Amino acid sequence: MKVVTIRQPWASLIVYGYKKFEYRSWKTNYRGELLIHAGKTYDKNELLMFNSLGIEFPIGCIIGKVVLEDCLKVTDDLKQKNQLIYGLTKDFVGYAWKLTNPIIVDKIYLNGKLSLWEYDLK
Repeated sequence: MKVVTIRQPWASLIVYGYKKFEYRSWKTNYRGELLIHAGKTYDKNELLMFNSLGIEFPIGCIIGKVVLEDCLKVTDDLKQKNQLIYGLTKDFVGYAWKLTNPIIVDKIYLNGKLSLWEYDLK
């Protein structure tokens, strides 16, 4: 199954349903189920911004699954949908991956990789 590694707190915000778009500088033609891997790096200040949500922010593991439904060119309208989550991307140019049907899965600890990568989820 395809996997993407995302830095915290963004990975958890996706699997808990708060973040519906993942911004990337590159587009993908892939559509379908996608595992979310929380990378080992994070920004303490960004984590503090979402501390009040009461959700977990594990690192170095697969934490959830979504459906990658579409890949759209980023517009100002997309950036303004939720300022708390997307406000840091005001100057971003790239693509928004539309993610739906978030599901939290049992953690699978492993190293992440760049780009989309494969993991055999049995």
